[in-house]
Amino acid sequence: MELPFAESWKIKMVEPIRKSTREEREQWIKEAHYNVFQLKSEQVYIDLITDSGTGAMSDRQWAGMMLGDESYAGATSFFKLKEMITKLTGFEYIIPTHQGRAAENVLFSYLVHEGDIVPGNSHFDTTKGHIEGRHATALDCTIDAAKHTQLEIPFKGNVDPDKLQKALTEYAERIPFIIVTITNNTAGGQPVSMQNLHEVRAIADKYGKPVLFDSARFAENAYFIKMREEGYQDKTIKEITREMFSLADGMTMSAKKDGIVNMGGFIATRRADWYEGAKGFCVQYEGYLTYGGMNGRDMNALAIGLDENTEFDNLETRIKQVEYLAKKLDEYGIPYQRPAGGHAIFIDAPKVLTHVPKEEFPAQTLTIELYLEAGIRGCEIGYILADRDPVTHENRFNGLDLLRLAIPRRVYTDNHMNVIAAALKNVYERRESITHGVRIAWEAPLMRHFTVQLERL
Repeated sequence: MELPFAESWKIKMVEPIRKSTREEREQWIKEAHYNVFQLKSEQVYIDLITDSGTGAMSDRQWAGMMLGDESYAGATSFFKLKEMITKLTGFEYIIPTHQGRAAENVLFSYLVHEGDIVPGNSHFDTTKGHIEGRHATALDCTIDAAKHTQLEIPFKGNVDPDKLQKALTEYAERIPFIIVTITNNTAGGQPVSMQNLHEVRAIADKYGKPVLFDSARFAENAYFIKMREEGYQDKTIKEITREMFSLADGMTMSAKKDGIVNMGGFIATRRADWYEGAKGFCVQYEGYLTYGGMNGRDMNALAIGLDENTEFDNLETRIKQVEYLAKKLDEYGIPYQRPAGGHAIFIDAPKVLTHVPKEEFPAQTLTIELYLEAGIRGCEIGYILADRDPVTHENRFNGLDLLRLAIPRRVYTDNHMNVIAAALKNVYERRESITHGVRIAWEAPLMRHFTVQLERL
């Protein structure tokens, strides 16, 4: 008999979580203006709002924190982190920051200017915000298949080479770089193939343009390449990682995902001009160059986390739990972005709440319904997150409208996955009775989903 799959770790410490009543949740979500970001953590039973900074660190990481060097300049912790990043990526210039959006802010302050066009595959919220906030344009060149949630292809996060070629033909002089998000979060945690990364590099070289990777989940992307792409089955995650980054000029990293730390990020590049141009903004916005926005103890934990999470067993345990939840949803007929992503399940909200018009934000409505059902906090990745068009100021309804259930690393058990699936089943079974959504009462001009205030209709 073949042995069943089990985790590649054992539990050493636990944290209590509390259940609440439907009546309590009705009151709490109303006080939060129907925005789950405004809920208190103790009002949440299972928290799937993000996998960013919410993972459980290993014993080695906790031990490393005790050895953190908190020197203002030249800390040994920085050089440990720099050595690990260079080993994994080949990039020699490293700037630590307090998280991924800070890395974008520092680097884009140097690279992005008014009127620029930055093509890529479904820029995530902060990336798009940092581009549009500088009066530039984030141009989506993702393959069209990503918009068809029930289509099952292995690399749904890919850049469309024809769209990218067209962008460079039309706007070459306005394009400072090409950005590739690995994995593609907005499209549903979908990976980008190594073949596609080679295609992007070839097009970039043809026009003399640099390539930047948004690398928050690069290790999960490497796992999918190993599992799904011909010729990589016998390569290690670290070998695949090195090949991926050989095709880029630099990276921004939210280390709170695949680095499995609670806070941290960095810029890494092989280009001395990018480093020289960005480092002044690091000092201005983040801190001195050898700590940026990070403590020494966090840099130690990150160096260890990057090492551990580029090993196959760790990634397999994590991604198989996401697959487990997906299989439960398959049993109940609940539509999600297929195949299951690396870090989350993305429920196709308009296919669930068929009576809620797009103007009433189906994914946000489904997010609220799931919270009311069982105290489970997901996150809308859809029409609210898309913000308004910076020119017309109209809501953007041209993308997917998804409820993201992001699974923290090494935090919840499969029993929690069963609760999530059952709660979604309950909402799905009463979907015909959900005919109205929400409207925006107040919003910020950029990245509105974090602070938006809503009213139920």
